[in-house]
Amino acid sequence: MSDMPQTEQTSEVPRHVAIIMDGNGRWASARGLPRLEGHRRGVEALRRTVRAAGDLGIGYLTIYSFSSENWSRPQAEITDLMGLLRRFIRNDLADLHKSGVRVRVIGERDGLAPDIARLLTEAEELTAGNTGLTLIVAFNYGSRQEIARATRRLLDEVTAGRIDPAQIAPETIGRFLDAPDVPDPDLIVRTSGEQRLSNFLMWQAAYSELVFMPVFWPDFDRAALEQAIAEYHRRERRFGGLVARTGS
Repeated sequence: MSDMPQTEQTSEVPRHVAIIMDGNGRWASARGLPRLEGHRRGVEALRRTVRAAGDLGIGYLTIYSFSSENWSRPQAEITDLMGLLRRFIRNDLADLHKSGVRVRVIGERDGLAPDIARLLTEAEELTAGNTGLTLIVAFNYGSRQEIARATRRLLDEVTAGRIDPAQIAPETIGRFLDAPDVPDPDLIVRTSGEQRLSNFLMWQAAYSELVFMPVFWPDFDRAALEQAIAEYHRRERRFGGLVARTGS
């Protein structure tokens, strides 16, 4: 993902939407249900959102599925989350592939359970040739960690003499991020009412529009996505200049 803003947005929908899927646990607690049920309903919301994004013509959808900080949660909850991930990939991958969805994964792969790493790779390889919606799964992901990885890759190139350190620019660093070919998100949505990025796409979010919604993630649907896009269209994206409207 490059660090520079893309060309002025003129289509009816943003090219790239990123979502911080927050509020599963609070949704469950408000209903006297176990947290696992909230996560299960969150998977259903993800299915709805992927379908809606494809139907609306969004090109890229990035979801914050599991952060590098989530490993600090209780072990029982982590086990449940990994089980849900396994079932989602095994049960939904064929449908995603049939729908033309291309799956990409960003985040740290080292140290993952072998079957999880294998499933992530399988999802990417199976759908690599698809030309519909690109679904980018941020798994075991943290933006600071991504920038650190990019820095290490860049230093390797400097050490090898392939990059002159005097010529390093923001664009140079952008080339070493996890998905440098993916455009920066036009719109970042966070559910549950929290208003922070929580270590998500901080480099790529430099010129993104941020929309914070009070709905908990399990209740998110196409109408909520369209509401977020409508708010996006009410913004003026200046990229440090004067006027660059989001709408057509």
